[in-house]
Amino acid sequence: MNNALNTIYDGLVRRNPTFVLVLGMCPTLGTTSSAFTGLSMGLATLLVLMCSNAAISVLKSLIPDKVRIPAYIVVIASFVTIVQMVMQAWMPGLYSALGIFIPLIVVNCILLGRAEAYASKNNVLLSICDGVGIGLGFTCALTLIGIVREVLGTGAVFGIQVYDSDFGALLFVLAPGAFIVLGLLIALFNRINVK
Repeated sequence: MNNALNTIYDGLVRRNPTFVLVLGMCPTLGTTSSAFTGLSMGLATLLVLMCSNAAISVLKSLIPDKVRIPAYIVVIASFVTIVQMVMQAWMPGLYSALGIFIPLIVVNCILLGRAEAYASKNNVLLSICDGVGIGLGFTCALTLIGIVREVLGTGAVFGIQVYDSDFGALLFVLAPGAFIVLGLLIALFNRINVK
């Protein structure tokens, strides 16, 4: 059990995909204009990561080495399609807010990297824990970036107005704001982890 908790902690802090490994930048920059969209994208990725890690861990001995990567992509794409269809059916507003970034989960290097580096070499429980840890790390990072951008850009957080939106800086809602906030949060995260 301790090994499983360490695996989750590693994904959250030591191997945080956004702040440490700097992976998954497309959805990080594209879906974090608000806290809600950042959280939603992170949770969708976490679900796909957990399920694909578990499936790949189960199937690893059945997949020939020559087709390993394409097989992993098919597994990941299957779970992304399920998540996309569920979102489209029951959460159409969220589905349209995340747009093209949902199908792009398939090519997110975090998922394929974890499949290759972890799930294909470990048992199902540890692979699921790895998916939870890396997924939570990604979700926390996207949510934090979304919170900072939303507060600075619109004066709200999760749609709740904190201060008058007239004082918000449009820069933080636009693409350059994503780069600025991401860079500052990576620096802060690394500063905290050094101590």
